[in-house]
Amino acid sequence: MKNLSSNEKRQQYFNTDHLKADLKGRSVRGGAITMLGQTAKFGLTLISNVVLGRLLTPEDYGLVGMVTAVTGFVTLFKDLGLSMATVQKEEINHEQVSTLFWVNVAVSVVTALITAAIAPILAGFYNEPRLMLITLALASGFIISGLGVQHYALLNRQMQYKVLMFNDIFATFISLVAAIFAAFYGLGYWALIIMPIIGGFLGTVGLWIACSWRPGLPTGLQGVRSMLAFGGNLTGFSTINYFARNLDNVLIGKYWGTQQLGLYAKAYQLLLLPLRQISEPITGVVIPSLSRLQSEPEQFRNYYLKALSIIAFLTMPIIVFMIVASEEIIGLILGSQWSGAIVLFRLLSVSALFQPIWNTFGWLYISRGQTDRMLKWGVFSSSIIVASFLIGLPYQASGVALSYAVTILLLIFPGIYYAIKGTSITLIDVIQALKQPFISSLIAGAVIIGIKFSVSSILIIWVSIILYAIVMGLVYLLLIFYIFKKKDYYLGLLLQFKK
Repeated sequence: MKNLSSNEKRQQYFNTDHLKADLKGRSVRGGAITMLGQTAKFGLTLISNVVLGRLLTPEDYGLVGMVTAVTGFVTLFKDLGLSMATVQKEEINHEQVSTLFWVNVAVSVVTALITAAIAPILAGFYNEPRLMLITLALASGFIISGLGVQHYALLNRQMQYKVLMFNDIFATFISLVAAIFAAFYGLGYWALIIMPIIGGFLGTVGLWIACSWRPGLPTGLQGVRSMLAFGGNLTGFSTINYFARNLDNVLIGKYWGTQQLGLYAKAYQLLLLPLRQISEPITGVVIPSLSRLQSEPEQFRNYYLKALSIIAFLTMPIIVFMIVASEEIIGLILGSQWSGAIVLFRLLSVSALFQPIWNTFGWLYISRGQTDRMLKWGVFSSSIIVASFLIGLPYQASGVALSYAVTILLLIFPGIYYAIKGTSITLIDVIQALKQPFISSLIAGAVIIGIKFSVSSILIIWVSIILYAIVMGLVYLLLIFYIFKKKDYYLGLLLQFKK
């Protein structure tokens, strides 16, 4: 009886039939929990920047930055997409997850060894001996995090978002406290190294405590070949996407110098900051939910379109607002010395208007187990994006930003068409889901432009931004709720959040 009870306890992490009874409610509440966690982490990150920025020197950050520029790329390979493979798989068993666990451990060890081997090369390249120990210390973190990949995946598969959120916030908070103590007591740049190592260790321990599943011995790769292929394609896409998304910075820095690069990078960073607080939590909830519906085409279609309309509802007015109020936003947050970033901010905002929609392509590929198609799309779209950087490069950073924005606009509909191919979702469905938030955002933005020309000269910056935000929100919600009659739809979602 004891063995049966233990077996049933272990089996609970693999079966997902019970989730379908209240999938919508779980998804909405999961989105609320995940977004709350994201907000808390954002606050902790802000605190760490403020406190550590005063306790440490730019040289400390520069030393660690020399290493993280390399380790940031290496981390793309730390789990080979196998955590998402566990989440996506419709049916999975203990033997398969155990095998994937040991594959993750092996990959983590290899990744750590490769990073360690790079250490003397980095130290020699920068002529900075201290980079040797920094690189070796950060490499050890790969092994620690690899031990928790499948436990995280199983909790995510079971939509245990509250557990994951608290574990993540606790590990982040303790690691931040440790880093502040280290910096206060004079450990310098080691504070920035201690933070991710302690955070990774506590996060992994927390996952093992929260998830009672324990790996068995590996049973060979025969039963997980499809999952390895899934993860390999996903890793391939991430690698290609990483290069394509960072090449613009490399090219601008090389050909136009640090001034142009600084303006471009800061504008892009500021623009993506609010979008990530919305899109990343929603993505974390939607993929497991869609994965549970992959054998039910009509429910899959309805769920995707609702999720798409929600992300458009939340992000489109924010981007339009940021385009219209770009001078005030840049001036208030960064100061007058960053005025050169305003044009770049506006140009990049055009592409950002559809960037969250672009990100939903991945929902469809991953949840249906079609990462091979995702990789093909990544190769095609990244090639076009890289070409756009080269086309715009002769015209400085603004040329790159404009060329990139136009390219995203040209690729958005081919991207949607390719992603929905083979599903019950049509292009008309997608347009219908986006139409109302898009139109409402544009009209509300036009109202703000009118107010801006009328009163901006007599208002101080922060008052202008508050006024624009209030009017933008009121006009947008008035249009969505009463003109397009979507009040009941969105209030229904709020009730799910309340539950």
